[in-house]
Amino acid sequence: MTTAVEQDEVEASRAPLIEHLTELRTRLIKALVAFVLMFFACFAAAKYIYNALVWPYVLAVGSPDKAHLVYTHGLEYLFTQIQVAAFGAGFLAFPIIAMQVYKFVAPGLYKNERRAFVPYLVATPVLFAVGAACVYFVAMPLLMRFSVGMQQLASESGPTIEFLPKVSEYLSLIMTLIFAFGICFQLPVILTLLARAGIIDSQFLKDKRRYAVVIVFVIAAVLTPPDVISQFALAVPTLLLYEASILSVIMVEKRRAEAEAARAAEG
Repeated sequence: MTTAVEQDEVEASRAPLIEHLTELRTRLIKALVAFVLMFFACFAAAKYIYNALVWPYVLAVGSPDKAHLVYTHGLEYLFTQIQVAAFGAGFLAFPIIAMQVYKFVAPGLYKNERRAFVPYLVATPVLFAVGAACVYFVAMPLLMRFSVGMQQLASESGPTIEFLPKVSEYLSLIMTLIFAFGICFQLPVILTLLARAGIIDSQFLKDKRRYAVVIVFVIAAVLTPPDVISQFALAVPTLLLYEASILSVIMVEKRRAEAEAARAAEG
């Protein structure tokens, strides 16, 4: 039989669990509300957001009146606008969602751990935005220029072959590239966190550089569309970020060594 003491221990352990679940529900609701509000705001401006996303294509053809996109069934453009709204909502609501995650995790961290975690919380959306900007200003314009350059004018030897992207496929392409670049641009954050945890060090990253090059190109081939331009556009910045990660890990190691030396001096 269960004694009264054992029952009290069970109840005591159950109470914190219920509190954690309640806190988790509160954080999830706030994150969901932020996403829904951003979704409706982005849906109201979906046409303008989509027009902004089409800018690399406009740049490739020279002017807006030459940039022709098509949709092939009645609701395709509506569904595309819904995708644009969801994409924009996720992007704009991410800082709020990340803050809710941090507020849920922070009470379980020591004060120095919370201070160490904040820079990575800030760096994550910043690096994602840098990756998105790389897509918008570099990768997509290059890809669109290449695609437009493949067009063929009618002649005796052949018919007209014109580049007419579908609204849904264009959005899918640029969203895929933005997410691919945004994820790969998190490399410094991931490697620095692993270094802080003592899992890797700068010498390990230097020794594995040649393997990193192969892995980066494989990941770029998987995450991007099957064309060389977008693959290289993702792989080259990622390799530069790998080198930046080595410098970041070296800084982490220096700070750790200084802290250990200070503790040894005090002891």
